[in-house]
Amino acid sequence: MLETSRLCRTRWLIAVGLVAAACAAPETEVATTAPQATAASKAEEEAARVAAQAKLAAEARALVAQAETDVQRARAKRALWLRAWEDLLAARQAVAGNDYAQASAHARQASELAELGLEQLAFPAVK
Repeated sequence: MLETSRLCRTRWLIAVGLVAAACAAPETEVATTAPQATAASKAEEEAARVAAQAKLAAEARALVAQAETDVQRARAKRALWLRAWEDLLAARQAVAGNDYAQASAHARQASELAELGLEQLAFPAVK
């Protein structure tokens, strides 16, 4: 009986030692390769950020151009809502300030409101 508990204790110590060794090994490998990977990953992250910013800028400019077209169509038919005009101006200012997320949001809102103004023409003015 005494030998069995000693055997279990030995197996347990070996298992704990193996687990500790397995946990410690990847940390040293990560520490040795981290400086090389960090420099490369920083450059990749910067390139990805610049590409995402350029994509967002192009999308925002396209949405502002579409909003300008929609607002001009509504204005020509005398169906332009004031809020659509204000959103278009806010979108232009956001593009000028490089805030492309806000520019996209305002441009979408301006287009939607201009379209609603045009749809309103289909209904009678008074019941």
